[in-house]
Amino acid sequence: MPDAPARPGQRSGRRRALARTAFALAVLLQLVVLYAPRAPSTGGVPGVDKAVHLAVFGLAAWTGLRAAVPGRLLLTLLLAHAVVSEVLQHLVLPDRSGDPLDAVADAAGVLLGAGLAVLAGRRASRRLARRGRTAGGTLAR
Repeated sequence: MPDAPARPGQRSGRRRALARTAFALAVLLQLVVLYAPRAPSTGGVPGVDKAVHLAVFGLAAWTGLRAAVPGRLLLTLLLAHAVVSEVLQHLVLPDRSGDPLDAVADAAGVLLGAGLAVLAGRRASRRLARRGRTAGGTLAR
């Protein structure tokens, strides 16, 4: 027998749980990339390292904001982590070195991820408004 359709509250609860899980996985990926004892080989392709830094910080920012982590707190922590991770790589990990340009790529990723999250949120709000509903789920008058 098929399951009954999910109530609206259940769907939002599932979305929230999915968003939080995505954020946790993004942070885990970020930690692995930044603190692995050795940086993976990029095969000599210029800029790949910076693109990876941009991507992991952008993903953490985007998923964090989509998971409703308070924006100011999230972005402050990610920007601080960008700097701290490079210092730790330089001081603590013998086969890694800190690179100020990596911190710049990290910060750019944070800004890009935050910008995309804001745009996605605006798009979702417009879609709800077109359906005659507000973000709270009540009928617009």
